[in-house]
Amino acid sequence: MLITRILSAVILVLIIGSSLFFGGLPWWALLLFISIIGYYEYLRAVRKIPEGERYTPAFPDIMGYLCTFIYFILILLKPDSEYLLMMVIFSIILFMISFVIFFPKYDSSEVILALFGFLYIPLMLSFMYLLRGSERGITKVLLVFISSWVCDTFAYFTGMALGRHRLAPVLSPKKSVEGAVGGTLAAALVGGILGFLVHGNIQMYAIITGAGAVISQFGDLFASGIKRNFGLKDYGSLIPGHGGILDRFDSFIIVSPVIYFLCVKLL
Repeated sequence: MLITRILSAVILVLIIGSSLFFGGLPWWALLLFISIIGYYEYLRAVRKIPEGERYTPAFPDIMGYLCTFIYFILILLKPDSEYLLMMVIFSIILFMISFVIFFPKYDSSEVILALFGFLYIPLMLSFMYLLRGSERGITKVLLVFISSWVCDTFAYFTGMALGRHRLAPVLSPKKSVEGAVGGTLAAALVGGILGFLVHGNIQMYAIITGAGAVISQFGDLFASGIKRNFGLKDYGSLIPGHGGILDRFDSFIIVSPVIYFLCVKLL
């Protein structure tokens, strides 16, 4: 099991690393794939589809996939955050229209869950593409990885060594306040080191990754909360030893737009 987990992690890093290095279409395609699969896993969870049972998307779900493709095409043609508000408004209107047309086949909760899934996963994750396309794009994307994976790794080891106070005992019994603090400090330290290596503002890099680390832990707990609500252990099994896309990228989703806007303001 451990070997499978390590091997999966290595393959995952190679795929992400190569796509990030080349940027452009390969990076866009990878993020679109992650968004689609993540949205699929989310819908299976909130629709309470048992593992192994076939899932047929309802019309509101199809609207979510359609909005995802439209938005990703837009940012591919013109990578600019100005499309964010336009796409939010467009998607809300589209979901409202679908609700009216098919009423009462789908109730409001089904439509709202599908809409939220689009806003939560593809829309927020697309900021990783906007980050890569900006000046020093690779460095800025690395800030997202530091804020999530570095924080998560050090939070685990700090929690194992020093953890005494539970951070969110119902959502994640193993997470501790001490681990959260350790992960945040580690992310800030590594962010500062990255700033030094790229001759950037060390203090700002540390602030950005520290703030991102705090937010990433809430993203992790939020995704765990959804699983608890619907009685799931993992969102899927696409990544052996790690679960599904959402199990591995849950903190990335929420921290991506945070890092983007912090970079715009502070770097």
